Amino acid sequence: MATFVIVGAGLAGAKAAQTLREEGFDGEIVLIGAEAERPYERPPLSKDYLQGRSERESIFVHEPAWYADNDVDLRLGLRATRIEPGHHVVRLADGSRQPYDKLLIATGAVPRRLPGPAYYLRTAEDSEALRRRFAEGASVLVVGASWIGLETAAAARAAGCEVTVVEPEPTALNRALGHELGELFARLHVSKGVDMRFGTAAAEVTETGVRLSSGERLTADLVVAGIGAAPEVWLARDAGLDVGQGVRTDAALRTSHPDIYAAGDVAESYHPLYGRHIRVEHWANALHGGPAAARSMLGQEVVHDRVPYFYTDQYELGMEFSGDVSGHDEIVYRGDPDGLEFIAYWLREGRVIAGMNVNVWDVVADIQELIRSGVTVDAKELSSG
Repeated sequence: MATFVIVGAGLAGAKAAQTLREEGFDGEIVLIGAEAERPYERPPLSKDYLQGRSERESIFVHEPAWYADNDVDLRLGLRATRIEPGHHVVRLADGSRQPYDKLLIATGAVPRRLPGPAYYLRTAEDSEALRRRFAEGASVLVVGASWIGLETAAAARAAGCEVTVVEPEPTALNRALGHELGELFARLHVSKGVDMRFGTAAAEVTETGVRLSSGERLTADLVVAGIGAAPEVWLARDAGLDVGQGVRTDAALRTSHPDIYAAGDVAESYHPLYGRHIRVEHWANALHGGPAAARSMLGQEVVHDRVPYFYTDQYELGMEFSGDVSGHDEIVYRGDPDGLEFIAYWLREGRVIAGMNVNVWDVVADIQELIRSGVTVDAKELSSG
């Protein structure tokens, strides 16, 4: 009987285990997680759960009994320390050795760190710690006007905290969306009372706040870092697998070793739509990547080529984003950006490469179809159609 091992008990790993059973795999499934919690979804940690609008049970992928009911050997609070591809073995922190026939690496990513005492938002424990501090009315300084940084700032303001955001780029989300749309998010936060500081970095974090690269000191009860995440690739690198910006895979999520696969935040997969390897950190990639990897492990023909997708909720703004803005040369709007109800299209040489719908719903499928089609569009028709 075959043994499939999944290292990483997050959304991608849990969905891979579920798909293996749904597809009829009757061998042994071992799901190994470094955290003590059973698999859960991360988006609520910076959204509803952080703001106290959802219960703790709502974050979990499966009910507690699901793993035993589906004969999934869930091992929590246990870290994998080494992969030995030549022996088809994973070594674990408790000294044991777990053999496998096929292995999925779904170890996700870890927050990039600041020097000094800062809070981070990656785990359920992190979210609970911040929620407690927000409820106490602490003054909050967020380093990084990233998605996580801005969602944290919005949650802190909703709790009544004084909030400052520090960002070395000229505006919010500058790399993700470009200056024009980043400014929209910056203005939204300013309108809610957030002190936005652009063009300056946190040079030092202390117990009482930060010292900026300009020399100015800002005080706060707590500092939250939202400066991005790094894929947790060290297991793969030590095992001799091909690693770039993440664990390199083909479009079927196979790594450079034929019996090892990777999915979720940790994977840098070849994407046929873009003709290159890309790494996508967002929830939807884990949600769909785990099942795609499971089917690939079972020998099915798989091409994981979904359009990258992301969503956010900040104050009264709800947004869904599809695609990749890299190399765009034009932005076209349908609707009213100032009224926070519109669709933005990023174009390159007349073709839509990304779209963002803000407080406009049920259009994601149409936007993604337009991105996939590669057709040349008329900007005037796009803005008024």
